Amino acid sequence: MGAYILRRLLALVPTLIIVSIIVFVTIRMIPGDVIDMMLSQNDIGADKLSRDQLIAALGMDRPMPEQYLRWVWALFHGDLGNSLWHSTPVLQEVLNRLPITFELGLMALIIGLLIALPIGVYSAMRQDTKSDLLFRSFSILLLAVPSFWLGTMVMVFPSIWWGWSPEVNYVKFSDDPLQNMKQMLVPALVLGTSLSAITMRMTRTMMLEVLRQDYIRTAWALATGRT
Repeated sequence: MGAYILRRLLALVPTLIIVSIIVFVTIRMIPGDVIDMMLSQNDIGADKLSRDQLIAALGMDRPMPEQYLRWVWALFHGDLGNSLWHSTPVLQEVLNRLPITFELGLMALIIGLLIALPIGVYSAMRQDTKSDLLFRSFSILLLAVPSFWLGTMVMVFPSIWWGWSPEVNYVKFSDDPLQNMKQMLVPALVLGTSLSAITMRMTRTMMLEVLRQDYIRTAWALATGRT
């Protein structure tokens, strides 16, 4: 088991390197320039001097391979750089958002399991019935609908139809637990429904495998014989 885990971890290294290179190059090939965005957002005149100074400050005047190697070197030393907008350390920005991410992920996981497990078990117990086909179609629909699109629809249509929209200002759990839970419920539902689709199908498949085991058939036969 230890050797297997070590092999999997070693295989992860080239994957991470290749993915980081693809992302690094892709960002620089996308039309548009972050320099122009920063100049416009900060109301700085887009003259050549200001632009050249900003490019030099960000290290974007160097060749792309050198930019990548400098970024990797800083990454291994725990330096993710500073935010382009707030001029604060990126690592600190990430750490500040980790509790929110963990809370949202935990709520989405719980909601996904509450939806998927009962439906998956019931669908396996009623294999090939109308309810089974309905739930399987429902899971395929959830798999096909992207969570970001569903989240956008949740924000747009209720505001148009009922004049309701999710709150934007985040409230910490320590400040107001009830308000925090109400605020996190909608995004957790969006993420949880997407997660439940995969879990639902996996639960149904594993449940069917168990139901086909000999000891389950024997138990059903004995129960039927006694009744």
